[in-house]
Amino acid sequence: MASEEQKKFLLRFGKNLLELRKKKNLSYRKLAQKCDIDHADIRKYEKGEINMTILTMVEFSKGLEISLKELMEF
Repeated sequence: MASEEQKKFLLRFGKNLLELRKKKNLSYRKLAQKCDIDHADIRKYEKGEINMTILTMVEFSKGLEISLKELMEF
């Protein structure tokens, strides 16, 4: 079970992911096509509902065409 601090982090990450996706004008499906993540899971990540691995973050940075560092700047 995630602590309150961890839940807040996932929510902040998710909000940043949503903003980056919209900034790139990508739908869930378009982003899913650019990275190896199911489109239904992208919504869950953006809402902070599920945790991710470092490999998931790498896929998001690849799909958004940004560095991993940029993905984590929030």
